[in-house]
Amino acid sequence: MRGSDDTGRPDEDGAAPTALAAELGTALGERATLVQFSSAFCAPCRATRRVLDEIAGMVPGVTHVEIDAEARLDLVRRLEIVRAPTVLVLDAGGRVVRRAAGQPRKADVIAALGAAL
Repeated sequence: MRGSDDTGRPDEDGAAPTALAAELGTALGERATLVQFSSAFCAPCRATRRVLDEIAGMVPGVTHVEIDAEARLDLVRRLEIVRAPTVLVLDAGGRVVRRAAGQPRKADVIAALGAAL
């Protein structure tokens, strides 16, 4: 994805991917999950939400999960999220396969999903 600050980075603390999935508090997509870290007053976060919701609706087995960064500081720190929005692309097993900070373009997100599918 444009603005990508990492590709294929494993979970930073070495935890099993399913542990990250459990921390999200929701079921993962059958094929991939788009995890968005946002804040309440972030205009790019709202635009990112629209893009990711649209893609999740278009691609079977893909789910979009939005995390309030301020409410989940523990997770933000552990995953080294330094900017909102940040999007993580998880594969079906819950492993982070792509990561990008900033507002993504639709085409870039679709291309990044290719690494997870």
